[in-house]
Amino acid sequence: MFSKNTEKLESLVGTNSHFKGDIKSKGTLRIDGSVEGNIEADWLILGEKSTLKGDVTARGIIVGGRVEGTISAREILEIKSKGQVIGEISAAKLTVSEGGVLDGRTTMNREGSNVVELPTKERAG
Repeated sequence: MFSKNTEKLESLVGTNSHFKGDIKSKGTLRIDGSVEGNIEADWLILGEKSTLKGDVTARGIIVGGRVEGTISAREILEIKSKGQVIGEISAAKLTVSEGGVLDGRTTMNREGSNVVELPTKERAG
């Protein structure tokens, strides 16, 4: 899951809950029900039975359910084996487990370039 220093779970949309509207949350938000709206959180966990129709912005996101919309993960996006993402993704790191579905466009963001240029060899002749 996330690193050990991840903030504790602070907000929850339960299994039998349906939320319509935008959510802004500090810390970790877990959704097991359904949400129609945009989400902004530090960390977001979408359970296996969750559905989300809207855009998401967070440091880290775990998708166990279904998302339709634009996802922006500043650090990491993980799509679990039962997770489905339909839409545009922007993430620094992306993991898709076997069985996970990604249907859309993906952009990988990096703060610095890891390109190493090697010196060219001059041919004798």
